[in-house]
Amino acid sequence: MSATKLEPPVPTSKSQLYDQLAAQLSSLLAGERDLIANAANSSSLIFYSLPDLNWAGFYFEKDGELVLGPFQGRPACVRISLGQGVCGTAAAKCETTIVPNVHEFPGHIACDSASNSEIVVPLMKGHRFIGVLDLDSPVPARFDEEDAAGLETLVKIMLASTITNEN
Repeated sequence: MSATKLEPPVPTSKSQLYDQLAAQLSSLLAGERDLIANAANSSSLIFYSLPDLNWAGFYFEKDGELVLGPFQGRPACVRISLGQGVCGTAAAKCETTIVPNVHEFPGHIACDSASNSEIVVPLMKGHRFIGVLDLDSPVPARFDEEDAAGLETLVKIMLASTITNEN
């Protein structure tokens, strides 16, 4: 008898896709506690699993600004002030921010001119803000509340398996 490799079912909805990604991310990060390693694998999984992305990555708070962390995509802005652009605004408010058209967002920082929509999810370890997950798309209005919920779950999985300075 030969063993047959079972492939995970192809998701038929966005919520099923995020459920599948959550399971994959949990497995991928199992046993690893390093923030940078986990952020690198998380950004890669997200970038190569979600359709219509041109950037997926992390910025971490350091000395009152956001500093570029692991990502997938074209080179990005290295430092972003809190309160500036979509990332800085989401960081200052500590809430997920969806921007259907970045060109209409006051103070948008254009790292890649191909980006048309964006979603930013804050990284909270307890009550401590440590950074953001940032996704860009060339497709206008690419992100919605279902993406927000799914990405917030992925962020929780990553942070739960990661040691930070104040764990």
